[in-house]
Amino acid sequence: MKNVKVLGSGCANCQATLKLVEEVAKELGIAIELEKVEEMQKIVAFGVMSTPGVVIDGKVVHSGGIPDRTKLAGWLK
Repeated sequence: MKNVKVLGSGCANCQATLKLVEEVAKELGIAIELEKVEEMQKIVAFGVMSTPGVVIDGKVVHSGGIPDRTKLAGWLK
């Protein structure tokens, strides 16, 4: 099971990214543990300066804007 964190303050793009991660994982049949991180101190600890950010298994794979569905699928596989 992959651990996925969506980093962001709760803005519209952050919410859309959270929903997109859920949808893509479900479409691919991949079990994920999804966590929303809203505390700015924790977000900065990942080195993310623009949100939303996506962290998969402890590695930052995206920051700033909603990620592309195809790229997200590749990260989850």
